[in-house]
Amino acid sequence: MDSTNVQALLGLENAPIAVGYLDEIPANLPAWDGGAVPAGCTFWRHAQEGRAFYTVASDHYNCAVGAYTHNLELPAERSGELSQTLQFMDVNNYVMMEEVPGIPMLQTAPRYIAFGPVDKVTFEPDVVIVSAKPAQAMLLYEAALKGGASGALMNTLGRPACAILPLALSSGSAALSLGCKGNRTYTGLPDGEMYVSIPGGKWKNVVDQLGVTLAANAAIAAYHSIRKVQFQAV
Repeated sequence: MDSTNVQALLGLENAPIAVGYLDEIPANLPAWDGGAVPAGCTFWRHAQEGRAFYTVASDHYNCAVGAYTHNLELPAERSGELSQTLQFMDVNNYVMMEEVPGIPMLQTAPRYIAFGPVDKVTFEPDVVIVSAKPAQAMLLYEAALKGGASGALMNTLGRPACAILPLALSSGSAALSLGCKGNRTYTGLPDGEMYVSIPGGKWKNVVDQLGVTLAANAAIAAYHSIRKVQFQAV
């Protein structure tokens, strides 16, 4: 089962996308040529629309927080932007400064960051991101449990949304992001959706278990529907 089938079976609005942290540029993968973007999560939207490409550190500099979660050091002339952004968030009661040390970040800075639909990319994904409604996310959670990609308690993060990438990578386990305000602004993520992130090395296991999960849910749905009718009759 490929990710196209995953999208169809779950009724996802967008295809799952792959993110790769690379030392070398894969063959036939073009560089990002869309100009400056306000945040690295903007690239998620372009990948969902079917584009596959790689970026370099400077493509991510306009989002100081996103650069922080990806361990990308801003150039000297822009080094104050992270503290300025965090102070703005602190003053507006969005993120308190004492929260910052707990925000997940990559252990090492990647040379290249690649994006694309997971079934079309020429690189091995480090993390797969799925934008999903809660019911769809529940099915992915169950498939992740069956596929050894998550424990019963799945890591959940609010903001910043991009931190689910290092969170999933470092933990080796699936994670949820409720979708921060900045991410929703730049990606267009609907209010009724969230993100499920799967470690790239475990994505196939999750996909392989999805059919079993859907069949199990169909059986349980039928069981509960019968019980619902029985109790209505009492």
